[in-house]
Amino acid sequence: MSKREYPDCPRVGVGVIVIKDDKILLVKRGTDPNKGLWAIPGGSLELGETLKEGAEREIREETGIVVDVKRPAYAFDYFEKDQKGKIRFHFVIVDMWADYVRGELKAADDAIEVRWLSREDLNNINLTVSTVEVLRNIRFCH
Repeated sequence: MSKREYPDCPRVGVGVIVIKDDKILLVKRGTDPNKGLWAIPGGSLELGETLKEGAEREIREETGIVVDVKRPAYAFDYFEKDQKGKIRFHFVIVDMWADYVRGELKAADDAIEVRWLSREDLNNINLTVSTVEVLRNIRFCH
């Protein structure tokens, strides 16, 4: 059980929205929450990090690329309860816009796969509920 599970207070998560050549960068999650589903890359903010620093670190760790994080794009709450109704995960997630700078994609950390995906590609993969919500909000999908 990681320190993210069954927390005593909400955790801050950062996600990174990167669009290049009309394709969005997504990762297939290798750990819970949402193991096996496709999502916006990101992770937990570390103590003393800004949103920008945390987002840039997380994308490097998960995907191997370098980005320049700009501004918040979307923020939301994520809760997951166990079968007994106890909160297993509680994140406040801030997804940040970022520009691709350099690097080749390589899945690492808790991502088991990473890809640039077109709008059409999204019809053939299993996305997390929150990723669908974000993609609709930024008008990347319907």
